[in-house]
Amino acid sequence: MNYIEIQNIYQASNIPDEQPIQHWIDAALKDHPTDTEIVIRIVDEQESTELNEQYRHKKGPTNILSFPVEIPEGIELDLLGDLVICAPILEKEALEQQKVLVDHWAHIIIHGVLHLLGYDHIEEDEAELMENKEISILESLSITNPYQQDNNA
Repeated sequence: MNYIEIQNIYQASNIPDEQPIQHWIDAALKDHPTDTEIVIRIVDEQESTELNEQYRHKKGPTNILSFPVEIPEGIELDLLGDLVICAPILEKEALEQQKVLVDHWAHIIIHGVLHLLGYDHIEEDEAELMENKEISILESLSITNPYQQDNNA
């Protein structure tokens, strides 16, 4: 069983409960060989902006930041990393892209988990691999391809 800790700093009624978040994370980690722990911190735009500028050197808030844990050799720890999710940005993106908000949450959380597992989208071939993995996981959850929606919006 994968363990999640949710730190909900941003209070809003449209934030998914722990059960669907756990379900999405389990789907993303289905092929991962060991159980893991992930900390999810749900924040406002100010905290997202501060973290994005400090760690990515990019201005403004972002939808999700992934912080993989680098565990020293010889230390037994199941922590995969932290995900910092900016709830107001997710809501804005879902409205702008005409996506169902809960489906967008699922996509962004799965996207973040894949980053924790080492996937990236800097190079085109890596981006294609990561997107295909996301699409496959989302399809297993009966959620439509979010990239296809972007092209049709």
